[in-house]
Amino acid sequence: MDSTAYLVLSWIGLGFLSLMLFLALFEPSLPYRISKRPPLPLDSSQFRRLVAALGSGVFHPRNKVEVLANGEVYYEAELDAIRQARHSVNLEAYIFQEGRVTRRFLEVLTERAKAGVEVNMVIDAVGSFATWKSYFKDLCAAGGRVHFYHPIRWYNLPRINNRTHRELIVVDGKVGFIGGAGFGDHWVHDDAGRRKKRRWRDTMFRVEGPAVRDLQAAFAENWLETSGEVLADMEYFRWCEETGETAAMVVASSPSSGRSARNRMIFQTLLAAAQKSIHITTPYFLPDRYARAELIRAVKRGVQVTVIVPGAHADHLLTRRSSRRLFGKLLRAGARIYEYQPAMMHAKALLVDGLWSVVGSTNFDHRSFGINDEINLVAQDVELAARLEKDFAADLAASKAVNYWDWSRRSLLERGHEWLGWLLERQQ
Repeated sequence: MDSTAYLVLSWIGLGFLSLMLFLALFEPSLPYRISKRPPLPLDSSQFRRLVAALGSGVFHPRNKVEVLANGEVYYEAELDAIRQARHSVNLEAYIFQEGRVTRRFLEVLTERAKAGVEVNMVIDAVGSFATWKSYFKDLCAAGGRVHFYHPIRWYNLPRINNRTHRELIVVDGKVGFIGGAGFGDHWVHDDAGRRKKRRWRDTMFRVEGPAVRDLQAAFAENWLETSGEVLADMEYFRWCEETGETAAMVVASSPSSGRSARNRMIFQTLLAAAQKSIHITTPYFLPDRYARAELIRAVKRGVQVTVIVPGAHADHLLTRRSSRRLFGKLLRAGARIYEYQPAMMHAKALLVDGLWSVVGSTNFDHRSFGINDEINLVAQDVELAARLEKDFAADLAASKAVNYWDWSRRSLLERGHEWLGWLLERQQ
C-alpha cells in the first residue's frame, strides 16, 4: 500500500472514530412519550398486566422480599446463604474489588466449591478492572468458574461501552439477592484516612419464591455471553414454592440496538401513573429531558415528588455537578431535592404512591437507561413499600434540602464543572 492510500485510510478511520464519539456524547435520547392519558389506576390488575408486558416479564403473586439495609447486614446475609449452598452459587457483579470483603466471600465460595457446589461468577471487566484473574486462583483450583464480562479485546470493541451493572446472587436456585451494592470494603468499613469517610449507605434485598427463577434466568443470559455455555441443567431452575405476600417481577434490562430499554419504560410509566407521591433515592441523578418533563407533569397534577441524592460525600464530583445542573426546572416546579449528608448515598429505589417499589441496580442516569445491562425487582406490595418509605424518611432526616435561591447562586467554578459534565453526560 502506497503512502497516499495509507493516509486516506487513516483519515477515514479517524473520521469514523470521531463520528462514533460524537454520537456517544450527543445522540438525542428516545422520547419515551406515554401513549394514553390518564393511565390506569395503580392498584388495578390491568395496570399490573401493563407493567408486566412493558417489562417483558411475569408477576409472581407470592414472594418473600426482605430489606437488608447497609453492608454490615446484607454481606452477612449473603455469606450465610452461600455457606448453606448444596448445588450452586451464581454471582454477578459490576464491582468486585480486592480487599477484606471479597477475601471473605472468596474463602466461603472456595470452601463450597471444594464441597462439590457449582460456583459460577460473572464480573464486569471495567467495573472490576483492578481485580485480576489471579485473585480467583484458589477458587478456580477448587472447581469454581470465573468469567469477565466484555473484557477489553479487539473483537469486543463494538460492545466495549456495554457493561453489566447487575448485582445479584442466586443460591441453589431458591434464594436470591438483588440490589445496588457491589463487593468492596467501602460498603461496610469506614475510611479512617484524612477525610474520615463513613461506609456507603446502600440496600440489598433477599428474595424467596418464584421470582428467584427469573433472577437465575438473568444470570444465565450473561453467563452465556461470557462463557459460551447455556445453563440448561434444571437443577439451576428448581421449583420455587410460593411464599410471602409480595407480588414481584424481575426486569432484566439490556439496551436494544434501537436504544430502548425495559427498565426505562417501567420507570416512565410509573412516573406518569403516580397520583400521590414519587420518592426517588439514587446515587446518580441525571434524568433525561423526558423524565424531567414527566416529573414536572406529576408535580403539576399534585403529586409529591421528592428525590434524595448524594451530598458532599459523592464518589464522583463531576457526576454530582452534572446532576446539580439539572435541578433548576424541577425545583421551580415544586419538586423537592435533598442531598444526603453522612456518607455516600448508593441506594437505588423508586417508590410510587406507597404501593409500587422498583429496586435493584438501575441508577437514574443515561448509562443505566441506555447502555448497561441492569437488573431490577418491581413489586406491588403496600407492606414492602411502607418498609422502604420508613428508610426513605430516615435518609431524608439525614439530608439537606436544596434551596432554589442557593442553587441559582452557585459559583462559576461549579458552573464550569457542570458544562464539562454536560459534554460527558450521556456516559455517566
